[in-house]
Amino acid sequence: MHEVSIVQALIEQVEEEIQQAGATGRVVKLDLIIGRLSGAHADSIRFAFELLTPDTPLAGVSLQIDEQPAVCCCAACDAKTPIEELITACPVCGSSQITIEGGCDLILQSIELEEE
Repeated sequence: MHEVSIVQALIEQVEEEIQQAGATGRVVKLDLIIGRLSGAHADSIRFAFELLTPDTPLAGVSLQIDEQPAVCCCAACDAKTPIEELITACPVCGSSQITIEGGCDLILQSIELEEE
């Protein structure tokens, strides 16, 4: 489960962001964007987060995950079709003249702190 290493990197990133900003309050909420094609699964991220954060400054933090869809855009038929996995042909017309938009991101969108 590579989500464990993703969450370890997330913990480090949050700590670094807080230190760089000179912020002092307790972290209460994190917002993540996870693309459906990113290879990371939201439920596994949540599980790894609960497993790894108890002895960190992120213990008890609310983790909000927004799953970003991916869209297949076909140049042949102009269809824009939401997809759940990587494809090589348009699901509508079968053309290979497609581009995939979105769905690959894994982003720490925001960190919410409680004022001291």
